[in-house]
Amino acid sequence: MSVVESAPVRRDLCASALPEHPRPAGQDAYTISEVSAWTGLTAHTLRWYERIGLMPDVDRSHTGQRRYTNRDLDWLGFVGKLRLTGMPVADMVRYAGMVRAGDHTFAERRELLAAHREDVRQRITELQDTLDVLDYKIDLYTGGRGTA
Repeated sequence: MSVVESAPVRRDLCASALPEHPRPAGQDAYTISEVSAWTGLTAHTLRWYERIGLMPDVDRSHTGQRRYTNRDLDWLGFVGKLRLTGMPVADMVRYAGMVRAGDHTFAERRELLAAHREDVRQRITELQDTLDVLDYKIDLYTGGRGTA
């Protein structure tokens, strides 16, 4: 099989959670205010993520100031996606702990994400049903077919 005929490449959706990094690797020492501006998260939230174990150990400068990397930005993008899906913070912290624990937690991480995916799919179905009701009502009012 040639390179052209190779299997489709799976792009890393986690890395695409945020736009391209503002700085190249090696020059990626962001302050908490820069990360806050980039992600939309407050400095308080970033410190809280670190305190509860959701954010991996953040490097510090010689003066103790946090220095985030592009990898940290990618992680925060992924956490943001998990938040949008409604994953409980406790599950996100548990997942982060498994990531830090190493490769032997792959099966457990997969189970956690698969269970959450099923919850998300159920919520999508519920939301689609709700959207159908709203569309019906809007059509009803648009057509002036009485009250409902």
